[in-house]
Amino acid sequence: MKKIVFATNNKNKLCEAREILAPLDIEIISQHEAGAECEPEENGSTFAENAIIKVKAVYDIVKCPVIADDSGLCVDALDGRPGVYSARYAQKGQECRKLLNEMKDVPENKRSAYFECVIAYIDDNGVKTVSGRCNGKIGYEERGINGFGYDPIFIYGDRSLAEMTAEEKNNISHRSLALKSMAEILRKEDII
Repeated sequence: MKKIVFATNNKNKLCEAREILAPLDIEIISQHEAGAECEPEENGSTFAENAIIKVKAVYDIVKCPVIADDSGLCVDALDGRPGVYSARYAQKGQECRKLLNEMKDVPENKRSAYFECVIAYIDDNGVKTVSGRCNGKIGYEERGINGFGYDPIFIYGDRSLAEMTAEEKNNISHRSLALKSMAEILRKEDII
């Protein structure tokens, strides 16, 4: 089984990646488990730039294959905000409330949004990136108890991501699509 370090300190993202990649015979270990105690500054202007910053910082410490993601919520009515600033958009735990407040006068037909995720992979041969996107819309209230971040207000079909089981979300999420795309590239190149 191929071991890959995931450059994150976010336990929710780590859990998702493990669940998504487990059937593909890839073992994901956290950067903490690999001994990479760092918190790289995400000062890129795109998801790809931030993912590359993280993957390189951890690779410089562990010197073995590493993946990193950068992802966020892009709302069309807000000109793509919060975007790369999704994690810093509001105080922890207040993100959904702030976004719903900004969207309170936006009509149903203008509430489109998407989650985007860029996965970066690095090994001795350099860096590769892929992206995944999950299209939906912003609801009017928080719904559901699963998931994390903006999941309670992001509507996919007729449910919020927080109303889905982990398995349902992992079949359609931006992170799942990006991770599976990266795994396919690594498989084609005989890396895994």
